[in-house]
Amino acid sequence: MKKQMLIALAAGLMTAAATPAIAQQGGSSVTTATAQGPILSFGVTKEVRSRPDEATIGAGVTTTAPTAVEAMRLNAAAMDKLIAAAKARGIKTEDIQTSGINLSPQYDYSERAPGQQPRFIGYQVSNTVRATTGKIADVGPLLDALVAAGGTNVEGPWFGMKDSDAVLAGARGEAIKAAEAKAADYARLAGFRGAELVSISEGGFSGPQPPMPMVRMEMAADAKSTPVEPGRVSNSLALNFQYRLVR
Repeated sequence: MKKQMLIALAAGLMTAAATPAIAQQGGSSVTTATAQGPILSFGVTKEVRSRPDEATIGAGVTTTAPTAVEAMRLNAAAMDKLIAAAKARGIKTEDIQTSGINLSPQYDYSERAPGQQPRFIGYQVSNTVRATTGKIADVGPLLDALVAAGGTNVEGPWFGMKDSDAVLAGARGEAIKAAEAKAADYARLAGFRGAELVSISEGGFSGPQPPMPMVRMEMAADAKSTPVEPGRVSNSLALNFQYRLVR
């Protein structure tokens, strides 16, 4: 019995030795036969900065009333005007999204004696929507229209690309060329004839955006629309490579 177990164990070790090792990187797997040469792993990142073709603006209203029902009713009426103003500027219904509704009781904590409960004032409702437009030049007039319609809580604008993947298409070719040169350089420095590509895995991401421009909500004397500068947005591409160094 012992002899049979030893034979089975030896056969298993031989099978394991003949089986390529499995290397894991970046959530993807690649089969590597280490006996054929060492594996070189590294990453290449490319950044593309371009003019945005999409902008999102947040705007909302805050209302207060003695009862929660009345506060919600007043807020709904005010939000109807705000949404109508956005649609009047050409924003489609599917590009308007509620981003937050908050209802909370309000208390007056001033001029109260020690141990005395704060005075109840009423209920406050805050409601905010976000509107997305592909007309970058219309961001300033859109802001003005939302404020004129009663919007008081203004956020953004946030700029971006409708199709960031298309923007990064050229960066992929540049990243692969850079990886080939880097692998060849490593092979040369390590005394190998060259490097063979084993795997590529992609992890594209949007890099940190530049500070958003401050939106000046006061109107100029000549009634020009609020100035907004879109600048450029950054999209980054991260590729992970594995090369086998060959003699």
